[in-house]
Amino acid sequence: MKAGTDGPGSPAERVRRTMLRTIVRFGLVEEGDRILVAVSGGKDSLALLEMLLGARRRAPVRFDLLPFHLDAGWPGDDGAALLEWSRGLGAPLAIERHDVRTLVERAQARDPRVSACALCSRLRRGILHSTAVRLGCNKLALGHHREDALQTLLLNLLYAGRLQAMPARYASRDGRLVVVRPLVECAEADVAAHAAVSGCPESPPVACALRESRKRARVERLLSDLEREIPDVRSVMLAALGNVRPTHLLDPEVAAAWEEAAPRFPPRR
Repeated sequence: MKAGTDGPGSPAERVRRTMLRTIVRFGLVEEGDRILVAVSGGKDSLALLEMLLGARRRAPVRFDLLPFHLDAGWPGDDGAALLEWSRGLGAPLAIERHDVRTLVERAQARDPRVSACALCSRLRRGILHSTAVRLGCNKLALGHHREDALQTLLLNLLYAGRLQAMPARYASRDGRLVVVRPLVECAEADVAAHAAVSGCPESPPVACALRESRKRARVERLLSDLEREIPDVRSVMLAALGNVRPTHLLDPEVAAAWEEAAPRFPPRR
């Protein structure tokens, strides 16, 4: 560990504080929770598991964590190093194989216009949801961070024509599961710093054979360009997601809902 990389004010310490603040602010962890923690092998999910385990030791409420790795069938996705690492933390991974790769390749063969990345993500998300319910979990924790949320906001705004990002907490449509994102207010660089100083393994790249989303890469370049002119643009955009003025939007449903709810909230300046 390098000097100063995990002390007060360090990126690693900052991400811990930010995660705990998010958990408290949105009520992400509650007494008696059984939480499936999705561990993909990337730095974000590894750091999430390590920090949640640390938070559990000091938390005023009791909750269970079930680390889970989904092997989607892509070359290199064997989970062996992750299992060894998780055992060292005292929280062995549950690993299951689901042949997402074949489903995606078949869909692309039928229609080349299919977005393979989007389909893969949707299939994986569905498997994680059903697995969490099957294993008796009431919550599913995902490792999305601030940059994921901002990229999603811009993708929806610029390409789909809707205002939508990534909430810290939401309930599934059937009401059986709550999905939480404890790192959603954490900067990606801080998450990476924590993963480095806490000894998270560097997993070999998974050869998924899917091209990176050109749209997602484009909005990340846009954020980087804006950052050169507005150094704190990412923090400002994140703050905007929690500072919405429903009266100044054009969605009739939002306007109607706000008209009914407004008396319960003090006026904002």
